Amino acid sequence: MVNKIRTADEAVSGIKDGMTIMVGGFLGTGSPEVLMDALVRRGVKHLTVIGNDGGLPAGTYGAKTSRGIAKLIDAGMVDHIIATHIGLNPAIGEAMSAGKMKVTLVPQGTMAEKIRAGNYGLGGVLTPTGVGTPVEVDPDEAGRTKQVIEIDGVKYLLERPLRVDFALCRASICDKFGNFRCDKATKNFNYVMAGAADCVIIASEKVVDVAAMDPDTFAVSGVVVDYVVEGEPKWQM
Repeated sequence: MVNKIRTADEAVSGIKDGMTIMVGGFLGTGSPEVLMDALVRRGVKHLTVIGNDGGLPAGTYGAKTSRGIAKLIDAGMVDHIIATHIGLNPAIGEAMSAGKMKVTLVPQGTMAEKIRAGNYGLGGVLTPTGVGTPVEVDPDEAGRTKQVIEIDGVKYLLERPLRVDFALCRASICDKFGNFRCDKATKNFNYVMAGAADCVIIASEKVVDVAAMDPDTFAVSGVVVDYVVEGEPKWQM
């Protein structure tokens, strides 16, 4: 069996300047913090980052340190963020206003389906969300004009797939092959992002031997996982 176990620093060593990455989590809940820390240590620049939001800056809800994507924002590593909302991280708005960061906002359900399309090799998804609003008029994350398709008298936007160089996800429990499960609110984008990248890294609270657990323990197959990192801190709200 291929050895997928890596340290956090080893796992992110392939991430280069200018790459596009996905990061699981929802306002820091379910974000792979050990991978965020390792990426900050690596010091890459000019990243395009896809995630639900911009993470939580230090001090929010009493957090002693920044959480999730906010760590990358703090380190000045992000040139373009593609997210569903950014309101809880003022640093993003400040950087956008100063012309230092590009921000593309995508409706949350649309974001999930665009990632799913990238995961499963689909050509795109049709959604009525955004028809007749700036979502229809504004270019997508790649600067492309959106196509409107009418079916049975209903107009839909054709939303293109999202697929990236690296997906950084978090698990509650994972085996050494990469089969994994996320508990409670940590599921969020972690399940759909795993597979929507050329390289998928899972940081897990607990790692077990293959066949040590009932297969039904896991929700996502390790077939889509390239590297497994142990030592993710216990989940926090």
